[in-house]
Amino acid sequence: MRLRGKHVLVLAEAEFEDIELWYPVLRLKEEGAKVSVVGNKEEYMGKKGMGVKVDAKPEDVNLSKVDGVIVPGGWAPDRLRRQENILKLVKDLYNEKKLVATICHGGWVLISADIVSGHQMTSFAAIKDDLKNAGADFVDEEVVVDYNIVSSRTPVDLPAFMREIIKFLEK
Repeated sequence: MRLRGKHVLVLAEAEFEDIELWYPVLRLKEEGAKVSVVGNKEEYMGKKGMGVKVDAKPEDVNLSKVDGVIVPGGWAPDRLRRQENILKLVKDLYNEKKLVATICHGGWVLISADIVSGHQMTSFAAIKDDLKNAGADFVDEEVVVDYNIVSSRTPVDLPAFMREIIKFLEK
């Protein structure tokens, strides 16, 4: 129960990559963290058919009681990056030096929140040019930790991704 007392948000939107949402939720709960799924609707369906119910809307979250946010991949980030309340939440957590973690296409949300410039990051290969064009230093590694941003590439990297997220939250 290394993360007892920690509270982490996981963003949800239609067509999230199922394992990239559920694996972090379950791992964090195993470590004793409180996990809240955040989105603008009551529930969403993942790309592979797993659903998730939303616990809170972005504007209802008290950021002073939150330790970080995880942005799963899939097609959800393309929708999330167009929602101003989502971008504000991510940017506010970043500015407060709290965890901002992303995997796969989730980097799109960080790009739209305007927080990637000057950071070393990784992602699914399809968005590496987007990260570079937004000012990030792209590297092809299973997980990258830079400042308070933790980034990873694909579902096969989830164990390394969660190891670094847990390590960050233990501080």
